[in-house]
Amino acid sequence: MGYRVAVVGATGNVGREMLKTLAERQFPASEVFAVASGRSAGQEVSFGEKQVLKVHNLEKFDFTGVDIGLFSPGASVSAVHAPRAAAQGCVVIDNTSQFRMDPDVPLVVPEVNPHHLEKFRKRNIIANPNCSTIQMVVALKPLHKLAKIKRVVVSTYQSVSGAGKEAMDELFTQTRGTFVNDPALPEQFTKPIAFNCIPHIDKFMDDGATKEEWKMTVETRKILDPDIAVIATAVRVPVFIAHGEAVHVEFERPITVEQARNALRDAPGIIVHDKREDGGYITQVEAAGEDAVYVSRLRQDPTVPNGLAFWCVSDNLRKGAALNAVQIAEELVRQGLLTKQPA
Repeated sequence: MGYRVAVVGATGNVGREMLKTLAERQFPASEVFAVASGRSAGQEVSFGEKQVLKVHNLEKFDFTGVDIGLFSPGASVSAVHAPRAAAQGCVVIDNTSQFRMDPDVPLVVPEVNPHHLEKFRKRNIIANPNCSTIQMVVALKPLHKLAKIKRVVVSTYQSVSGAGKEAMDELFTQTRGTFVNDPALPEQFTKPIAFNCIPHIDKFMDDGATKEEWKMTVETRKILDPDIAVIATAVRVPVFIAHGEAVHVEFERPITVEQARNALRDAPGIIVHDKREDGGYITQVEAAGEDAVYVSRLRQDPTVPNGLAFWCVSDNLRKGAALNAVQIAEELVRQGLLTKQPA
């Protein structure tokens, strides 16, 4: 017997990717429900190569008997419906920002802190971290184990898919319009995104950082180590899928490039492609559609004691969202932490 799984936000970019990932990884599901807002109810979405699911209305959906809920409907919607589902016995894995810093909700990347899952029962909710945080902590974990990280300085190069389908449409429209002299009118972004980079993701905070940058700081500490100092600059770039990050790390102990490379190669979820030659690195276009976090451009940082720098890229819709959520569900099964609900 398998598990009954509900994918909430099933018509969005991440929701569709969750359905695709569940099918690709052959998650032991006896039944899968596609759930979304009332305006999407009755639509059909694909699950695997042959199966089509009719979308249920979230407002009316009863989670009783559902074992796992993979949520990605937006933070304000999760705030209402994730606790409702959890109270009905469904273990919620929430991809939004709503519960990430709740002390009673574990924030989990399975390659990094799977032991935190045992804390989920207080609220029956597990949080999926921010996409930019996920790929960075996957790369940082083996390095932290090797030499203990003191400080991280990261600049992100984040694709427009992180802002949703409308943002992807805006990049396409503006790019096409450039060649026919149509004006680039920003709607999803604060400035034109075609042929441009925008150093602004999410809202500005009182200290001048954006909320996206704040998320990377506090989430890294919650997942990996509360003593790590992190400063981030988050930039939206004209790429459809996959995020890039330039990461500079200062360690407590000496660490060589070769030691770092070996530790990363041995770590789960990471592929090291680091050749000091033209094209000897992985870019966002190559990472799109793939599950791994790719690490390239490993080198010493001579500006600080015990410093290293590297470049990492990953598909933000897969490892940065859908895949990580499904891996959490798989880890719950592996650890025997799920109690099946009566159908």
